[in-house]
Amino acid sequence: MGYTVETTGRVRLPRDREDAAFQALRVTMADRDGWFDPDDAQGPVTTFADLASFASTSVTRDGDWLVLATDDEGDPKWSEQATAFYAELANWVSEGTVVFSGEDGGEWGYTYAADGLTQSGINGWDGSSEPFGDPVEEEPPAERPAERPKRQGWFRRR
Repeated sequence: MGYTVETTGRVRLPRDREDAAFQALRVTMADRDGWFDPDDAQGPVTTFADLASFASTSVTRDGDWLVLATDDEGDPKWSEQATAFYAELANWVSEGTVVFSGEDGGEWGYTYAADGLTQSGINGWDGSSEPFGDPVEEEPPAERPAERPKRQGWFRRR
């Protein structure tokens, strides 16, 4: 069970910052709910790409850029750890965009720039408009204006 997502994007993370980013992301993700367990005896998570698979994405390097795509070999499910991965990544990348499509058609994305991270759209998994934000409340339906009372006749039939 879980909320399946498709991922596409590119972020600029120079190779010489990748290990420091990996270490920070490990710590951040370990503090959240999800499938990544740093103490799992089944096998250590030793690379950025290993860790990214727990954030429902696969990673390939293209120079200073990381190309992010749906983790077709794993189980691309969203979790708090996925949100933590992309939020913490903002501290390490200088530019880029990642877009997600949820199993229910929900679409949202993260844009990275020198001044931080912005989210576009509503996260289909938790309904938030920003990472770790509150769910967006739907607007209550507008109340219909009260109908005017029907005028009673001023005259009577005889």
